[in-house]
Amino acid sequence: MRKTLRFSCVALLAALLGVAAPAQIKQFTLEEITQVADNSVYGEIVAARVFRSDGPQEPNFYFTRLTIEGRSMADGRPMTVDVLFHGGFIDENHGVFNSEAPSADDVRVGKRVVAFYKWADDMGGGVRGNALVAAHGGLFRTVEGPRGTAVLGRGEGYAIKKNLRMEHLETAVADLYRIKQQSKR
Repeated sequence: MRKTLRFSCVALLAALLGVAAPAQIKQFTLEEITQVADNSVYGEIVAARVFRSDGPQEPNFYFTRLTIEGRSMADGRPMTVDVLFHGGFIDENHGVFNSEAPSADDVRVGKRVVAFYKWADDMGGGVRGNALVAAHGGLFRTVEGPRGTAVLGRGEGYAIKKNLRMEHLETAVADLYRIKQQSKR
């Protein structure tokens, strides 16, 4: 009886603490993500490669590098950019899952995406590069429809909540980057 009562109290306490301490995942509006990001790109994933980096005190860092060919969302110029995120598998036995990484389907070669990124001097293990902002929250799939390209929204808390026509997103993002540049002057 005592053990059952003690277990019940511990379980109740754990449940209460779980309710009182929700996850602290950063939510972004479109305005906020463009303030954080150095740039964003709309284009096709032409390469995806997972690699391992072992820093002097930090072994076993796995990263995925996506090469995206397309155009800058800030100014429409053609560009090719490498964007990195934590996690990925080199093969069945070498790699690491990352719950914040984009899904494997989102980062397949040939997919057309919108990606927001920011330069990082050290993402871990001494790796430098353009980090995907907000991990999976900085990458959005696109689809072709009868009215042109649409960007698939991901719901509340994401920079793109609802599906948008690409031309509307491009205009909004370009305006936000222009405002960002003007505020730096």
